[in-house]
Amino acid sequence: MGKPTGFMEITRQTSRELEPEERIKNFNEFHIPLHRDEQQTQGARCMDCGVPFCQSGTMLGGMASGCPLNNLIPEWNDLVYRGQWDLAVRRLIATNRYPEFTSRVCPALCEAACTCGMTTGFPVTVKENERAVVEYGYTNGVIHAVPPPSRTGKRVAVVGTGPSGLSVADLLNKRGHKVTMYERSDRVGGLLMYGIPNMKLEKWVIDRRVDILRQEGIDFVTGTDVGRDISAEELTEQYDAVVLCCGAKQPRDIAAPGRDAEGIYFAVDYLTSVTKSLLDSGFADGKAISAQGKKVLVIGGGDTGNDCVGTAIRQGCTGVTQLEMMPCPPEQRAPGNDWPEWPRVLKTDYGQQEAVAVFGSDPRLYQTTVKEFLKNDAGQVCGARIARLESKLVDGRRAMVPTGEEFTVECDLVLIAAGFTGCEKYVAEAFGVDMTPRGTVADAKYAASKPKVFVCGDMRRGQSLVVWALREGRDTAAVVDEYLMGYTNL
Repeated sequence: MGKPTGFMEITRQTSRELEPEERIKNFNEFHIPLHRDEQQTQGARCMDCGVPFCQSGTMLGGMASGCPLNNLIPEWNDLVYRGQWDLAVRRLIATNRYPEFTSRVCPALCEAACTCGMTTGFPVTVKENERAVVEYGYTNGVIHAVPPPSRTGKRVAVVGTGPSGLSVADLLNKRGHKVTMYERSDRVGGLLMYGIPNMKLEKWVIDRRVDILRQEGIDFVTGTDVGRDISAEELTEQYDAVVLCCGAKQPRDIAAPGRDAEGIYFAVDYLTSVTKSLLDSGFADGKAISAQGKKVLVIGGGDTGNDCVGTAIRQGCTGVTQLEMMPCPPEQRAPGNDWPEWPRVLKTDYGQQEAVAVFGSDPRLYQTTVKEFLKNDAGQVCGARIARLESKLVDGRRAMVPTGEEFTVECDLVLIAAGFTGCEKYVAEAFGVDMTPRGTVADAKYAASKPKVFVCGDMRRGQSLVVWALREGRDTAAVVDEYLMGYTNL
């Protein structure tokens, strides 16, 4: 697997990023990949480690260590190193049908569990090797439409075209079932299309894959809201199986006085409006929620909050503050967070990097939350009263509680990126799907209590990663196939 001494001889090298001052001028991807020869050299760093934790997907410390898809990482790294790119493509897509997505937006659980990272501190560039492999596949025709040779006569409806929906639809279609996908938005992609900004995932990447799925026989019905525009009864009558892949799109709100002020939006609505306006008209239609000339307050320190920071800066905000309830993570692994667990360390993402470059400081304020939104006489938000927090034991459990210290920040645009509480209930109710209090499906085995109905992805497990959505789609496809045929070969 790779070159046994490669990690000792070859320095880790990654793609070049455009400088923040340059990349904030547009909404384009800003990574410049290595030349293929350079990427091939990086493949040699995948050492003969014996136990490849990178592909294990084992749950450690409450999070997966290694790839949840169990990608055959050492195998295709070795093929990259040897220049056998066609074979590398085939080994990659054997477990991951959509590596063009994961190689752009996945946090690389594989690299966090890389043995080379444990021994040298510099893991193999698995994510960028993956991107090089899949892009080679498209450029050289290795990845192309392959319609199923025959049809089973079974019809399946997939509701939702996000990563889990695309995953389950692709595999069921390849099995020979006739698949129709329903999407309430005007474009296919769900979370990938409107939940992830263009600079992280340019939308032609999605369209390229969807074109292949169409050629392979999958039908797409957009602008149709299942549960409202078409009933659950209609779908269950028309199809042999229905798979719900509606995501966890119910945003968590902030219950604070002044919440009714104008200028306060959920992050998902903000990001969707920006991407849709960009794609529809290059922002000429004026329909995007705009941060131009505004002081922005982002509530939430996760990936979505970071996306809001980067988007607001590109729109020309005059300042940005980002609140995070939890303490600032350490720069190095703390005791008890040992390899190969996911490293709970400080991460400065692209949005924060850009804020430092434009405004001179990291926008994050740790151990803080909003106590009250302030509004002017016109009812527009103009500031927020912020409470400091500290970690204390409450009823035997660790919790963040107010210290009593408060301060005020000025803002005229507030973006709530506090996560999601589960799926939107109207779809679950329409199909009679029982939900737990935390917004996940009560039956954890993909099949809902109602005959013919299956549930997949974030709708089933709660807010998660794209790579987990793809894994959910793969597992659900096998369950649906067995239901339809009495056995499965997926």
